[in-house]
Amino acid sequence: MANDNSIRTNVLGTDNSKRFPAIYIIGAGAIGKALAVLLKRQNRKVILVRSSVSEELSYNEEIEVVQGDGTVIREEIKVRSLSLIDLYHGLIVLTNKSYGNERIAKILKERKTAAPIVILQNGLKVEEPFIVNNHLHIYRCVLFVTSQPNAKGQISFKPVTSCPIGIIRGDEETLDEIVSALSTTSFSFNAESDIQRIIWKKAIVNCVFNSICPLLDVDNGIFHRNKRTLDLATSIISECAAIATAAGVRLSIAEITESLLSISKASDGQFISTLQDIRNKRETEIGSLNLEMARIAASFNKQETIIKTTILGELTYLKSVISRQE
Repeated sequence: MANDNSIRTNVLGTDNSKRFPAIYIIGAGAIGKALAVLLKRQNRKVILVRSSVSEELSYNEEIEVVQGDGTVIREEIKVRSLSLIDLYHGLIVLTNKSYGNERIAKILKERKTAAPIVILQNGLKVEEPFIVNNHLHIYRCVLFVTSQPNAKGQISFKPVTSCPIGIIRGDEETLDEIVSALSTTSFSFNAESDIQRIIWKKAIVNCVFNSICPLLDVDNGIFHRNKRTLDLATSIISECAAIATAAGVRLSIAEITESLLSISKASDGQFISTLQDIRNKRETEIGSLNLEMARIAASFNKQETIIKTTILGELTYLKSVISRQE
């Protein structure tokens, strides 16, 4: 994580209702639902936005979130389709799958949306569609939480640590206001001045989780339970760290491995999103992880140095395609 000088603390629950009268969470998956419930519990006006449907939807959904200590929080959340929402005022938070960003960026541009956009997605270059479409207020968040549906239809949510948010395009004052508006007791955020370093570090960790776990069909805890699997993970980390260095981001194999093991232990028994998507016959985000890492490596003429990362990514992609054809 970043050093103490790069993190600015914010007062939890500061009233940002005038600046952000509503928080629009685009993406009604496990992360989006958990965040919506936790924000609603703290009296924030929050609307969950369905971006993947073409028809106009407007309904309220009762959502239950089971926290790490077993506490169940239940809130009724407004759910609307993207076509029904005036997104000009407020704060836009993206928890959708990153492969939908290009479409969403174009829609927001067509509607001349000026609201700040906070991208709660892991991966490399997921912000590019918003840069290309000339959005002026773009912020990236790196997630350090796990969230997934359970057998009872609830959302099981576990925080690992505070989630950093940094500036892609914007200013520090707005960043601080965003952190304050989104932070809750269970799902906390912090302002981060060196967000690219954390983006790369987490992307490398996710290249491991989102390829090895789906291919082995195992939960996130496998890396701290099985040495041979950890050895494979370390080789992927080594490949990717070299590409990060080429991109101007210096990371040690040891610190990335430590982060991997920390997440593995904290989310033992939970399944990574890519495995959940494959099981549910949905498209995955492997394109913004292993396959994007391969594209970046190729731009530096280093594609031959990340063979394992690329092969595991391609196999995960194929497994996803095959699962959707069955």
